[in-house]
Amino acid sequence: MQDLSRRNLFSLAAAAPLGRAFASVKGTSVKGASAQDPDPARSKARNRIQELHLPNVPLISHEGKEVLFYDDLVKDKIVTVNFFYSKCDEICPMVMANLVKVQKLLGDQVGRQIYMYSITLKPEQDTMDVVRNYRTALGAAPGWTFFTGKVEDIDKIRKGIGFTYPEPAIDRDTSQHIGNVRYGNEPLMLWAACPGQAHTKWVAESFEWMVHPELNRVQKS
Repeated sequence: MQDLSRRNLFSLAAAAPLGRAFASVKGTSVKGASAQDPDPARSKARNRIQELHLPNVPLISHEGKEVLFYDDLVKDKIVTVNFFYSKCDEICPMVMANLVKVQKLLGDQVGRQIYMYSITLKPEQDTMDVVRNYRTALGAAPGWTFFTGKVEDIDKIRKGIGFTYPEPAIDRDTSQHIGNVRYGNEPLMLWAACPGQAHTKWVAESFEWMVHPELNRVQKS
């Protein structure tokens, strides 16, 4: 496994906008925050992150369920989010194949403690049936959900979590999409990103770190 420290992990976070939002809540306690957080300052910070970076737009799962991105998928959960499209012959196959291995390493944590989400960048082509068949062919196990939806809604999510390019022409080109994975503990407001093609064990450990970040801090101190 590559010798990558936790500091290096966070240096790979993909988005400056997301980083700035999280910097404003740097002092947040790792003891947790509930949906009805009694701490007004923490609740305000959490709401601000949601407003700026986690749009509550509708998506359709590979199972045919319509859900809201924030309310149903992200709120009060530990999640991973990445983008793909079924006919991609560039970065997608490598990222998605690696995430299959990551899911196997995480075992039954996926769907119980960690929720994996993959969203198509080409919903006009990747209908629910296409996404479902793609997921089946990939060999994804329960706990890893695939989504399609409206172009404008998916674009709001992509931009919200910071997977953008500064050059507009490149940003509009889906073949140039970033092969990173955003992951985080939403109630604790802890977020980071890592390359989807990184060493499988390292990616799995990075996701697991969000489950018990307080233990990691004790071990590293």
